[in-house]
Amino acid sequence: MRSLAHFLIILCCLSAPVWANSDGPVEITDLNWLQNQHTEQQIKQIDEITRTNFGEPIRGTKADLELLQRIINKGLISKEDHLAQQALGAVLGDVMVKDMGLEWKSYKDKLGKSRAACAPGTEQCLFPITMLSRRMAVGILPNVADLYQETSEMIKPYLPQNPYDAAVLKTQATQD
Repeated sequence: MRSLAHFLIILCCLSAPVWANSDGPVEITDLNWLQNQHTEQQIKQIDEITRTNFGEPIRGTKADLELLQRIINKGLISKEDHLAQQALGAVLGDVMVKDMGLEWKSYKDKLGKSRAACAPGTEQCLFPITMLSRRMAVGILPNVADLYQETSEMIKPYLPQNPYDAAVLKTQATQD
């Protein structure tokens, strides 16, 4: 019986939305000062862990994904420490924002208010703050690089296309 309950919890966790799909009204606004400060403090918390344990800072680049994975693999954040787990998600989200061209936003729907990484000018959002914590809370060691890749592919169709990229592809197609 215990294993069935554990399986159901894991199943619910894995199907927990990393992607916005609200049935009701959604309000997306810029983060307020307090939300920005909270995100920065979470990133500083993880930066302290990486500097202390690995001698490396958080940089806001895809290199941080490996640092997050090392923290997870070494068990430096306990299964019960949901706030620190969410701080890992803030670092993940910051990489998404900087690398994918997303924007940190405040996302409010019928379930409440969350910080989200959204495609500019759309309601298409990812929720990196809880992407790792929901998995870690039930004992799953997430693969950060795979999760990043999957979410990148999900949001890519909603990102603005660089006109230069389109021109290069068109030129290459006519040359072939």
